Amino acid sequence: MRILLVEDDPLIGDGLQVGLGQLGFTVDWLAGGRAALTAPASAPYDAAVLDLGLPSVDGLDVLAAWRRAGHALPVLILTARDAVDDRVRGLDAGADDYLVKPFALAEVAARLRALIRRRHGEARPCYHHGELEFDPQARVATLAGAPLELTARELALLELLLSHKGRVLPRRLIEEKLYGWDRDVESNAVEVHVHHLRKKLGASFIRTVRGVGYTLGEPA
Repeated sequence: MRILLVEDDPLIGDGLQVGLGQLGFTVDWLAGGRAALTAPASAPYDAAVLDLGLPSVDGLDVLAAWRRAGHALPVLILTARDAVDDRVRGLDAGADDYLVKPFALAEVAARLRALIRRRHGEARPCYHHGELEFDPQARVATLAGAPLELTARELALLELLLSHKGRVLPRRLIEEKLYGWDRDVESNAVEVHVHHLRKKLGASFIRTVRGVGYTLGEPA
């Protein structure tokens, strides 16, 4: 899942980018409000983490600009402003959830996963497809009860496909979901991950729609 992080504190920003990355998220980090105004249009983000106390443009103004532009991505506000009025203003401006600093990384990740599940209409914390089960919190996949050894990218691709059941995902979209701004991507990276997943889950698990992209196939 690809996340837009807007946070001006370098320690918090770096900690969230690294920590969320280790938990399976792809994170693009911006430190200023002005740069964030149009950022949601630059990539297919699944959610945003937004600080309110930003330089140049306040976080609430950034959020209002996103909503005026029609960006419906879930937004988790992180802020040192703990007054009830501030929380109400943030939620009324279009935020989906709110956390006051200091916070625990695990809670940020859990709240993001919950926001993304709700966006996709998925209430359960785990995904199922035939005998495959994937727990996005533990980053563990099992097939017929047996654990699967998957790389971080393979897990990310599996989660992407499971969270978009019934949709054909273009190769370009998959690439943008799995890799951030600062990553060099090999031209055949997506095909390599698909190939490896098919070897582990069965050749029919991922179906190629020629000229379009990939979608979930028949369960193993």
